Amino acid sequence: MSTSTSPTPSPRLSVLDLVPVRTGQSSAQALAASLALVRRADELGFERYWFAEHHNMAAVAASTPPVMIAAAAAVTERIRVGSGGVMLPNHAPLVVAEQFAALEALAPGRVDLGLGRAPGSDPVITSLLRATGPTADVERFPEHVRDILALMHPDGAQLRLASGETYAVRATPAADGVPTVWLLGSSDYSARLAAELGLPYVFANHFSGAGMEQVLRLYRDGYRPSEAHPGPRTFLTVNAVVAPSVDEAQERALPQLRAMARLRTGRPMGRAETVEEALATPLDGLGQQMIEDMRTRWLIGTPGTAAAEVRRLAERYGVDEVMVVPVAGSYGHEPLDATPGRARTLELLADELR
Repeated sequence: MSTSTSPTPSPRLSVLDLVPVRTGQSSAQALAASLALVRRADELGFERYWFAEHHNMAAVAASTPPVMIAAAAAVTERIRVGSGGVMLPNHAPLVVAEQFAALEALAPGRVDLGLGRAPGSDPVITSLLRATGPTADVERFPEHVRDILALMHPDGAQLRLASGETYAVRATPAADGVPTVWLLGSSDYSARLAAELGLPYVFANHFSGAGMEQVLRLYRDGYRPSEAHPGPRTFLTVNAVVAPSVDEAQERALPQLRAMARLRTGRPMGRAETVEEALATPLDGLGQQMIEDMRTRWLIGTPGTAAAEVRRLAERYGVDEVMVVPVAGSYGHEPLDATPGRARTLELLADELR
């Protein structure tokens, strides 16, 4: 008598968007391209779509996740929308709580608040973001995460005043739902805190994959169940460029690979290059070595090979969801208010993993 085993289900797919700005493109065109992309992700059945927070970068228009989330919620129907993440040291916890409580009211049951503790920029921009005072000292990150959780709860938070009286504070007057709070990180700090607080955790593998297996183990082993999350919940991110041919995938990956090599060697950063610009000016030996190393860790290839790698990552790290960062560059002739390479990456992956 023969037995059959069911195939391993494909992991769910999500998207992280930095809202790239390329040569010749305006901020308005870059934002329009990202909103078109979130609509397409919604149609394709992606689980969630998050916007990053970076400041004063020529090639990145993702500086205000709450604004992008509101815009994305307005043009989609079912996909979860959120931040990947809000860099909490830059913001007062009450402001973050109020923004995301309002977003939850606008798109009930569809909002994620991903929190990070990195500044998301250089020291000059950090000082400008905190011009009215140190709103969220990095050392107080755990305290401020707890504050946000309390402020967004329907019961709100109770402050004890110097007079001994208590003062009620709510992020919104009558909440009937709360965003899902995730902690983000690429080291064990946020993983340990997420475990302690009983929160979901995301490992930023697209930024730094070092130590991921150990960090996820620490999170799961140390997890303390919470009312909202009885068990640990996690997924990972990965940079992805998928195209009908290997050659096209490698070409479309080159602008972002070169940008990351420049960033890591302290070179000047500009708008994202077109594919043609990236092909025309090779980097020196150190930059090229970094590019070759990154190629081995990114998903760059045809639908079959990319989907197989997504499944391998999910199985190896025990996750049922993978968040792709679609980093496909554009050719010079492609429209400025769209990103065909990024859209094709999502379409081909979704079709292969159905």
